[in-house]
Formats: sequence, structure tokens, C-alpha cells
Amino acid sequence: MTALYVIITLVVILIGFLLWTPIIIKVDTDTNDYFVQWRGLAKARIEGDEQEIVRVKLNVLFLNFKFYPLRSWGKSEKKKGHSEVKKTKKFNPKNGRIALRVLRTFEIKQFLLHLDTGDYILNAKLYPVFFFLNRFYGDFAINFNDKNRLALQVQNRPIFILKSFINN
Repeated sequence: MTALYVIITLVVILIGFLLWTPIIIKVDTDTNDYFVQWRGLAKARIEGDEQEIVRVKLNVLFLNFKFYPLRSWGKSEKKKGHSEVKKTKKFNPKNGRIALRVLRTFEIKQFLLHLDTGDYILNAKLYPVFFFLNRFYGDFAINFNDKNRLALQVQNRPIFILKSFINN
């Protein structure tokens, strides 16, 4: 009987760990760092490659995988015969509200935008806008030396996503 309690306790602890472990999405154009990470479990990093355009490096626990998402995996054979009529799906406002609720659960940890449009007049017009945005929201800057940078780090926990689906 105590073995059953130990197993149930371990399963509850494992589920709690999976629900409370943060999911991190990071985009940094300066260091070419693009990844999605479920801390302690998995990490998917997008990297450049000499042979292909993009390579995805996937680390799951202690295993490492590399794959090329733009390669064709197999030739698809089309069936000869009558063509099927595709039904168009109409927009459901309920789906939009659910997506907005899920989007609101994400927390922005870092947002940095350094921008140069290449047009001095447009840069000068954007300068006051970025000045006021910089005071309230993140790190915004207009520069005049042809350097663009975006650094974004977003974090969420699976429990918050699940909670946004449950609470209507």
C-alpha cells in the first residue's frame, strides 16, 4: 500500500514539475540566437548551415538531434481521380478570444529594438516616438549608423496556458 502512495506522490510531483517549468522563447538578431526552451527538458535552436539554409538542433534531456526542416522528406504521390472540393473554414470569434487569452499569459522578460531605417528624415521623425516608448516599455533606440537589432525574450508556464483554456 505504501508503494502505491509513493508512486502516486511521484506522479503528482512530476506533473507539478512539468506544469510549473517555464517555457522560454528567445530571439536575438545580434548574436543570431533563436531558440525555444522548456527549461530542464528540451531545447530547440535554429542555426545556419553551409549546405542547407536552416538547421534545427534539438536537445531532449540527454539526447541531441539535428534535422533540416526545409528538406523534402519524401515524394508525395498525388492520387489520380476526382479532385476533392475543399471547404473553407469561417472565422470563429471564440477561437480569436481563446488565442488572445493565451497570448496574454506570456510575459516579456526582455525587449530591445535598435533601428536604422536608412532614411535620415524618417529616423528623425521616429526619434521622439522611440524616446517615449523607451521611458515606459523597453529598450528602444534610433541610430544613424546602419545597425539594426532585435532582442526578445518571452516566458510562460504551461499551467498558465492551461488555466487560460479552462477559465472562460
